[in-house]
Amino acid sequence: MDLRLQNPGPGYPAHGVFDGIVPRLRKRYVDSSPSRLTTVERAGLEQVVHTRTCPECGGARINAAARRSLIQGRSIADWSDTPVSELVEVLDDAATELGDAAAPALETIGEALQNLVTVGLGYLTLGRSSPSLSGGEAQRVKIVRQLGSPLTDVTYIFDEPSAGLHAHDVGRLVQLLCALRDRGNTVLVVEHNPAVIRASDHVVELGPGTGDDGGEVMRTGTDTATVPLTITSAKREATGWFTVENACSNNLRNVTAQIPAGVLTVVTGVAGSGKSSLVTDDFATQNPEFTVISRLPLRGGRRSTPLTVLGVSDEVRSVFAAAGRSRGLGSSWFSRNSTGACPECKGRGIVITDLAFLDDLERPCEACGGSGFNEDALSVHVAGHSIAEVADMRPLELSELLGGSAGRRLHCMERVRLGYLSVGRTLDTLSGGERQRLQLAQHIADAEADGSAPLRIILDEPTSGLHSADVERLSSLFDDLVDHGATVVVIEHSLQVAAHADHVVDIGPGAGLDGGRVVFSGSPSELVTSGTLTGEHFRESLT
Repeated sequence: MDLRLQNPGPGYPAHGVFDGIVPRLRKRYVDSSPSRLTTVERAGLEQVVHTRTCPECGGARINAAARRSLIQGRSIADWSDTPVSELVEVLDDAATELGDAAAPALETIGEALQNLVTVGLGYLTLGRSSPSLSGGEAQRVKIVRQLGSPLTDVTYIFDEPSAGLHAHDVGRLVQLLCALRDRGNTVLVVEHNPAVIRASDHVVELGPGTGDDGGEVMRTGTDTATVPLTITSAKREATGWFTVENACSNNLRNVTAQIPAGVLTVVTGVAGSGKSSLVTDDFATQNPEFTVISRLPLRGGRRSTPLTVLGVSDEVRSVFAAAGRSRGLGSSWFSRNSTGACPECKGRGIVITDLAFLDDLERPCEACGGSGFNEDALSVHVAGHSIAEVADMRPLELSELLGGSAGRRLHCMERVRLGYLSVGRTLDTLSGGERQRLQLAQHIADAEADGSAPLRIILDEPTSGLHSADVERLSSLFDDLVDHGATVVVIEHSLQVAAHADHVVDIGPGAGLDGGRVVFSGSPSELVTSGTLTGEHFRESLT
């Protein structure tokens, strides 16, 4: 389409040529891949846009001329699809073929690849897209990149770099952190892992509790003594077995395994060994009665809160509607998505200023003080609290105020170690571990309210971001669930959780192509003498 406009309006080319509706939509929503899409836009795109592998390059994203250039019989596309651990060997062969001219470049590439192997990322390929990396994988890639930097006297801050790492990989991570330090840099690490803490030169401990009960420096120094793990002596017997057969997702090799019913099972193994593929993909597919509680973002807009996830928001609005009935204020007046929304910020609590090529500027709404409610909604009080003040409460505070079933549902947040969160905090501000534990609280509340089928859940690394004391409390919650008939399967690297389990399944022996097999299945006490990597580190932690 090529229409000549006599008087082109704003946004149109000066020469008055309109390129057409379809080209504009393709440029806006397909070619540029916008990061922000409304629910309506996303649903519309899913109806008309379909993604498939490019038939010309087979997904390599490289043209034919580039693919015809070969080294050791491999194109650049082949190099990109080769696991890093295998590519290290390919470089040695390439050095022989290319001679001294390519030696400096190959040496630099080889050093970076070896560092990736050192941090346990040898199973990745160089062509792997960045969005597909987990948080722990992405952070380790950044560490490797900084190791190649010539800069010194730089301060690096790492937020839980051991997240998602097996004990075997944590030791290699510590080596890289020490290498950054030895280059004349300052390395600050926010961490719960005992191995990383023991390797530090200086420790700052905050506490004594969480949320309002924390925020104080409790101790500084170098004393990093830790208490050895202890295997829980009393083990529960399985009431049956769940089976997964011929599992072949990702690196799995036609795995057949059994998960005991009515007990706590921990599935462990080095990062990239195939734990999540086995449990959350194949096992969950073949056993649909299990609910997978992941770390992915929860459904709902940016105004969704723990209250909406737990199904308590309607009860809160009803309580305030009863207090505001004499003034004609119904439930909708106490919702930021409806009549009660602040007219200035439309209930968001923030005002966003578009700075064109710069990041958007967000600031609290001055009209509502960041609460998102209008003056009429804020004028109603229940037990001396406005709707905004209730949103700032902790779960136990609001539980005491509401009581009944709503109070019991809120109490579930405390049980999953989320008692420090305000109930009105938006979901987009929660970490992956917090989102996962909030989902767990939701499922516990639903199961207790229903009281019919026993709870069967799968959790993927629920202890990420938790102190050892919180891990112990979370393990006690698992005990409570199992004692009431639940079957709990936990994908976890924490040896503290493994020591607490009734049954352990170890996947390995390595990562990527070196993994994908069940190398051990049994009790924690049997794991000690299994000879696996997990068993070796487990034995060391017990002594």
